[in-house]
Amino acid sequence: MPAAPKTPEKIDHQFTLPLIKENGSGWICVVVPKSGELFGTRKAVKIGGTIDGQDFQATMLPLGDGTHMMPVKAALRKTLKKDVGDDVKVHLSQRFS
Repeated sequence: MPAAPKTPEKIDHQFTLPLIKENGSGWICVVVPKSGELFGTRKAVKIGGTIDGQDFQATMLPLGDGTHMMPVKAALRKTLKKDVGDDVKVHLSQRFS
């Protein structure tokens, strides 16, 4: 039996943070403070929204300290002309459960 489709839950959370290279993984991402409290979990969270106005979807990965890292794909960074150290404005508008 196929899995039921994932239904997005509407959310509205905005922040501006710098892109960093996460030490453990080497991925370029933003680390979202207090995201464990925001989402009520320290597990991976699938989200969608915009970064600097460009649509994206990602899986936020827990770092074990109540924060999550949100990877930003190279293609999106290229479109945005952003790299490590640059601030990005993130608007999370969906959570997929």
